[in-house]
Amino acid sequence: MANIKCCIVQLQLLALISVALAAMHETVAASPWSPATVVPVARGTTSTPLPGDPNTRFGDMYVIDDPLTEGPSATSPAVGRAQGFYLFLSQHELAAMHYLSLVFTAGRYNGSYIVIQGRDTIPAKVRELPVVGGVGRFRGATGYGLLRMHSFDSTTKNAVLKIDMYLNNMK
Repeated sequence: MANIKCCIVQLQLLALISVALAAMHETVAASPWSPATVVPVARGTTSTPLPGDPNTRFGDMYVIDDPLTEGPSATSPAVGRAQGFYLFLSQHELAAMHYLSLVFTAGRYNGSYIVIQGRDTIPAKVRELPVVGGVGRFRGATGYGLLRMHSFDSTTKNAVLKIDMYLNNMK
């Protein structure tokens, strides 16, 4: 009976995490009211752009500090930050390797974070990235996150991503 109780608690946590991580806001083009949250730190040396984006090259690397909010609107309540970096690792497709921490700064998960590390095929409608660990309320967590593009501005490259997390093995 104790095992069943444990599973119910985990399922309840999954639902809460999915709601809490509703949106990640990437701001590439800064404005007076919205500073950049994605900063290029290295530029690939190839002259050939990747398919689908004439400004992205194999080897490009970016550092991010994106807000995480309850919903896709920029005015949705903040729940944390997506912090880390990604680099474009394919010479033939728009794919990046992500090293991210989803850091919670509000609510019941305040002070906890989830670590994501994996390959992201960016043009895919649904992108799956593995969860490799966590800290605080997410200690020992594994699982995956599903990313979906909510909105994308092709001129500024600013994006809002919807994230659904599916976690297990939490302590």
